[in-house]
Amino acid sequence: MSIKTASHNGVASIEIARPQKKNALTQEMYGAMADALDAASADPAARAVLFYGQPGIFTSGNDIDDFVSRPASDDEAPVSRFLRTLLEFDKPVVAAVTGAAIGVGTTMLLHCDLVFVSDEARLAMPFVSLGLVPEFGSSLLIARLMGHAKAAEKLLLGTPFSGSEAVDCGLANAVLPASEVLNHARRIAERFATLPPGAVRDTKRLMRQPLLAQVRAAMAAENALFRARLRGSEAAEAFQAFFQKRAPDFSKF
Repeated sequence: MSIKTASHNGVASIEIARPQKKNALTQEMYGAMADALDAASADPAARAVLFYGQPGIFTSGNDIDDFVSRPASDDEAPVSRFLRTLLEFDKPVVAAVTGAAIGVGTTMLLHCDLVFVSDEARLAMPFVSLGLVPEFGSSLLIARLMGHAKAAEKLLLGTPFSGSEAVDCGLANAVLPASEVLNHARRIAERFATLPPGAVRDTKRLMRQPLLAQVRAAMAAENALFRARLRGSEAAEAFQAFFQKRAPDFSKF
């Protein structure tokens, strides 16, 4: 299984463990992560969730082969279920990011409560370059974090950014040496085992509630456009170019 789970010291860990494919996510992996979140939600011993990947790679985003052959066609697809489950999750979520966090690897961090990145982290949201649009509410949340001009760099141009920039814009809490990120994030997650769980959940809900309706509306609009564009000619050219290992040609559009 490419998603590994464990529970220790009040922390439910979800490890993305597919290093041979740069931790690219398949529908089965999304389903497994959603299942893990549901299990952590139901387990009173789990006071927090910790997401992490492999040394040097958080996730490269969607597995393109799987993504093209089995696109998410409705809200019941595993990827849709994962996004919805993480959005609605009521316990603290901590993420440890080393190396690349591409596409959903970046946008899922918007829905984590504490994010720690390495000094080697490289984040990017290259949706437009694939003929697609942003997802997971990022069209709303990135602009709120960074302002329109910086968000345009990240979403329209797909410009990668560093862990330090992620901290500067409020997407992450701290930058650490790569060898220290996971242990630091785990120690932070374990602190929730010493705090009153009801007060933690209520505080998280209060922090998230003012924007929740807007995020849901943004996700609905993004999903509709994303699915339509996934069937379009621009995305077809982008994916064909990817498989043929060439630069895409959008001059005819």
